[in-house]
Amino acid sequence: VQLQASGGGLLQTGGSTTLSCAASGLTFIDYNMAWFREAPGREREFVAAVSRSGKLSISGNSVKGRFTISRDNAQNTVYLEMNSLRPEDTAVYYCAAKSGSFYSRTENVYDYWGQGTQVTVSS
Repeated sequence: VQLQASGGGLLQTGGSTTLSCAASGLTFIDYNMAWFREAPGREREFVAAVSRSGKLSISGNSVKGRFTISRDNAQNTVYLEMNSLRPEDTAVYYCAAKSGSFYSRTENVYDYWGQGTQVTVSS
């Protein structure tokens, strides 16, 4: 199984970008997908999750109203649209896959993880 995240980089405060995570080696529609992030010196934080169908999603409080998770099951890809970026959004962003009926905010229930992509927001 591979989860290949991309789309990070150096961005400005107030800017936007979209992260992608391409999955292979699994039956994508069987997995709920999520994004987490980890900033230097901080614990990994839940960002957003989406159900297997893509019809349901949740977001962490720190990104609610600014970030949107979505997925394309035909392309085996999950996205994270990031708007109104802030310096505190600076982190390595990881995508993760969880089998079963429900998504979760809890990182240790996810089965597979991508390698992460760096997002740096300058002030």
